[in-house]
Amino acid sequence: MNLIVGLGNPEEKYKNNRHNIGFMVIDSLLDDLSCTHINKQNFQGDLYKYANTLLLKPHTFMNLSGQSVRAVSDYFKPENIVVIHDDLDIPFGAMRFKHGGGNGGHNGLKSIDEHIGRDYFRVRVGIGKPSDKSKVVSHVLSDFSKEQKENLDKIIENAKKASVALLTQELNEVSQKFTTKPTKEVL
Repeated sequence: MNLIVGLGNPEEKYKNNRHNIGFMVIDSLLDDLSCTHINKQNFQGDLYKYANTLLLKPHTFMNLSGQSVRAVSDYFKPENIVVIHDDLDIPFGAMRFKHGGGNGGHNGLKSIDEHIGRDYFRVRVGIGKPSDKSKVVSHVLSDFSKEQKENLDKIIENAKKASVALLTQELNEVSQKFTTKPTKEVL
């Protein structure tokens, strides 16, 4: 069994926020696949199964994502875990991949690290960051700009393919195929 986790915040008002790019990728996977919904309150999220892969959108809000990931991991004992998340340190449109390592100050990753450790793959989707550090919170909790939305489908598609590839291919191979450069930087 494998687990792909998309990070985000569950309320409707956050649906199109930059911080919810992980949810957007999971939603796109759900549109493509014929999945079975697994309804168990202990998992603290929306959990779906397709073949030998689970797709998770935690309902715990970003800062507590590890609770949901831990509950699902304890129950299913996945061989591989892939976490899709926004990354301020990467320009908008760029994508990077990583196994383990630091959390870069990302509260969702901090929570996951605290609950299951760092032995998981990461799909890091660049959202860019504002030049004024005091605007970071408002940046991640705001929607993509009109210009950014024009590239969003392509970015989500790439993240989706890379997430699935990480389950069967080596990290270096996935990085070579799916690492992308930034699109026109527009904040």
